[in-house]
Amino acid sequence: MVSRDRRGAERRGRRAERYAALWLQLRGYKLLESRFKCRVGEVDLIMRRGQTLVFVEVKQRPVLSQALIAVTAKNWARISMAAEVWAAQHPKAANMDWRYDLVAITPRSFPKHYRDFWRP
Repeated sequence: MVSRDRRGAERRGRRAERYAALWLQLRGYKLLESRFKCRVGEVDLIMRRGQTLVFVEVKQRPVLSQALIAVTAKNWARISMAAEVWAAQHPKAANMDWRYDLVAITPRSFPKHYRDFWRP
């Protein structure tokens, strides 16, 4: 059974991801997929801008500094593996550039988009 706290966290996370996707779309990104999950990991948002695929991790925290350190190297490695799985399912991705971004969501503030935040 899933606890009430966990359901609330899941709901807040989904809301943050929708907000981040809308924010990026307003800046010229196209949403290809959200909440992609596979056996090796997951990617919150998969976006495209021009010839660049952008694998986006979204973190909502009370303060920006917490959001910036919330994703560990191990988490990024799992995101990277999930990105590889997604790309294998989408052959057109092979000819595109890839980037791993972070969108930090904090209260009473616009999202902060960190391009090329991590590299495998």
